[in-house]
Amino acid sequence: MADEALMRITLAVIIGTLAAIVYSLRVLVLMERRVARIEQHIDTLVHKTLGEEKKIERALKKRR
Repeated sequence: MADEALMRITLAVIIGTLAAIVYSLRVLVLMERRVARIEQHIDTLVHKTLGEEKKIERALKKRR
């Protein structure tokens, strides 16, 4: 009887640990997607800024 209870407790702990690992992996995947989206936005802003800087440089060259 005690062996069966100990086995059930051990099995419950193992299943709980596996569930926690799966949940953590899910959270990590969601965070990675968010970071990727943020990186895309930053990349877009950098390209826009570079384009504006090139326009300004061209305008300054024309003035000279």
